[in-house]
Parts: sequence; C-alpha cells; structure tokens
Amino acid sequence: MVSDEQPPQEGPATFREVFAQGEYRAVFTAAMLTWIGDYVAKAAVTLLVYRETESVALSAAAFAVSFLPWLIGGPLLAAVAERHSYRQVMVVCDLFRVALMLLIAIPGMSVPAILVLIFLATLAHPPSQASRSALTPLILSKERLVLGLSLITSGGQAAQVVGYLLGAAVAAFSPSGALLLNACAFAASALIIRFGVNDRPPAMTSKHRSHLLRETADGFNLIFRTPVLRAIAVLVFSAVLFSIVPEGLAAAWANEHADRMNAGAAQALIMAASPVGFILGGLVVGRALTPARQQALLRPLAVLAPLALVPALLDPPPVVVALLAAVCGFAVAGILPVSNGLFVQALPNGFRARAFGVMATGLQVIQGAAVLVTGLLAERFPIPVVVGVWSTVGVVLMAFVARSFPDQQTVAAAIDAAGQGPTGAAGAQPPSGDPGPERVGPDRPRHAVT
Repeated sequence: MVSDEQPPQEGPATFREVFAQGEYRAVFTAAMLTWIGDYVAKAAVTLLVYRETESVALSAAAFAVSFLPWLIGGPLLAAVAERHSYRQVMVVCDLFRVALMLLIAIPGMSVPAILVLIFLATLAHPPSQASRSALTPLILSKERLVLGLSLITSGGQAAQVVGYLLGAAVAAFSPSGALLLNACAFAASALIIRFGVNDRPPAMTSKHRSHLLRETADGFNLIFRTPVLRAIAVLVFSAVLFSIVPEGLAAAWANEHADRMNAGAAQALIMAASPVGFILGGLVVGRALTPARQQALLRPLAVLAPLALVPALLDPPPVVVALLAAVCGFAVAGILPVSNGLFVQALPNGFRARAFGVMATGLQVIQGAAVLVTGLLAERFPIPVVVGVWSTVGVVLMAFVARSFPDQQTVAAAIDAAGQGPTGAAGAQPPSGDPGPERVGPDRPRHAVT
C-alpha cells in the first residue's frame, strides 16, 4: 500500500507551493476581500456619521464600535465556530454581514440605527476569523503553515492600507456606494468559500458539547495551564505590548517633534512604517528560512522588537523614528506567524477556534492598554522619553520571556501530543479517524466535499 503522507520538505516553503493548494487560495482571497471591505466600510461609516451629526465624538464612536465584540464576547463568539463546520460558519457570517451592510446603505438611516447595525455586523467577526484560523492548519502541512500564515497576516496589513485609501476615496463621493462595495466583497467571499473550500465535520461533535460558557472556559484553561501554549501566548502578548506604541502615539509625536517635516506627513510616515516592516519581515522570514531556523530565531527577534525602539530616547527626527518602527515591525513579523503556526499545531482540533478567540481578544486588550498607558504617561513626560523607557523595560521583559521559552524538542513533543488525541477537556476529541494536521499531505484534503 502506498502511503498518503508527503515526504518531509528539506528547504523553506515557497510561495508557489503554498498557493498551489486550492483551498488555501480560496481562504486567502476571501480574507483579503473581507478585510478590504471592512476597512472601506470603516472609512465610509465614519464619514457618514460625521456628515449626519458634525460630531467628532460620534464619528469616532462609529469607528470604535467595531472593536466591541472582541472585547465583550470574543472568546464566547469564537467558541461557536467549534460547533459547526468551519466552511458553514464563514459563509453564514459573510451573508449576515452582506444583509446588514445593505441596510446601513439605505439613505436616511439614523445614526443610532447605523451604530447598532455596525455593532451587529461586527459580531460575525470572531466566529468567522476563528474558523479561518482553525481551518488553515487543516489545509496546509506544517512545513508550509508558517509561510501561509505570514502571507495572510502580511496581506492583512496591506489590506488595511488599500481599504482605508479606497474607502476614503469612494466615501468622499458616496458613503452608500462604499457600503455597497463592502457588501459585494462579503458576497464574493461567501461564494469563494462555499465553492473553494471542502466541507469538514464540526471540530466538536454533539456528544462533546456542554454549556457554551464552559466550552469557552475550557479554551482559557487549556492555553494557560499548558506550558508550551502558555509560553507562546506570553511571547505574543509581550511582543505587541511594545510594538504598537509608535503607531498609537504617532499623531502627537509628529505634531510635537516634526522638525522640518509637515506634521501630517510625519504622522503618516510613522504609522505606515510598522505595517511595512511587518509585511517585509513576514515575507522574508516565512519564505527564506526553514521551519527549524524560524523557531530558532524567536528568542533573538523577541529581544530585537523592543530594542529597536530604545534609540527613541535620543529624540530622533520622524524619518529615523519611522525606520526604528519598521525594524520593530520586521522583528514582530518574525515572531507572530511562527508562534501562531506552533500554537495551532500544539492545540487539539476541537480547541483551535476557541483558542483563537482567547488570543485575539487578548491582543486587542493589550494593544489598547499599551497605547492608553503610554498616552497618559506622555501627558506628563516627553514622548521620546516615554517610548524609550517603555522599550527599555520591554527589552528586560522580553529577555526573560525568551530565556524561559521552551526549546524545539519540548515544542515538538507538545505538537505530537496534540495530534494524537484529546487532552481530556470537553470537546477536545477530534472527529473519528482524524490524523491531525501534521499527518495530512499538503495537496490532499482531509475530507471530501459533501
């Protein structure tokens, strides 16, 4: 009998190998469409509310309301994805958002109604994104997973820039037209996922269901009581705690320390630097290095991320600040996709969506808290001093985190254990006969289309 398993890949994965997988192409394309659509809608709704009310506060509220579902119920909403087919969840969420965007686009809609509809639309984000995160390691082999995740995360950074620019341009002429464009993006995503992704049984069978709150709590318990998962979570949370600061303080930094540059240009330069560095870092680390080398670089990159921002103490000009932020973004891009790849492989199949909800919510809270705290500090101390000292503390913290991070053998053992069966928590039992993501050939779906 010929084995279905593919031989191990000796070198780093290539773009061609990743995009040769049809399901991955569908997931990637759908993600880009929905992200661009989301950012178009944010730009359009913000402008629409401002035109209706001439209130900066209400306009900002229209922007901020999209983050509320993650903060008030992200893990709970993500846990729903474990109960259903990932493809079904993604398609239903896309169609749900199509309907709500069409409602928001109706001329004369009141501002309170717009805010409520935007909030309802964003309730679909956690289960949809959790499903995509859980589905990706089922599509790609572990040798290609990090590059696949790097492409998605880097694409998300690019989608943010394209979406905001496109949204601002279209909304200036017709906010309703921009919202219709977003609805079309979600409709296209639903079609791509429905016909481009194989259907799979739910990760959690009916006999393993309990109460949704308990299932969500099981996700928290698994992450923070499992040493390898906890170490990865701490590494990721610590990395974003420091890397988000230049972007969050860019407006004030540019206006107070622009030197000879235009303040608006300085702000744009600083804010764009980190995403550009992230895109470059994700592509370089994901494409040029083998999985073993990527993992080996986690420790030095963890220290480099805050270290790159320490020279801010010297109050450099905006161009130098942007370069420092780009280096920091490059380092973080070498951490997040690799950590994410290890994380999802070390999770039992029945926990991946729930774990994504926990991590995504944690990232939202930590980034917001970092910007809030440093902003408050910048009210009393010069911004370069705040960023420099904050980053110096980050170097000390990341050195400790890096030193305590498990070695490759320990991580590999955790991944093997996750692929062999449940960990004992409710809902961890994979579907019968599920070989685990690392035993699936890169070009062979685990389940046929039903």
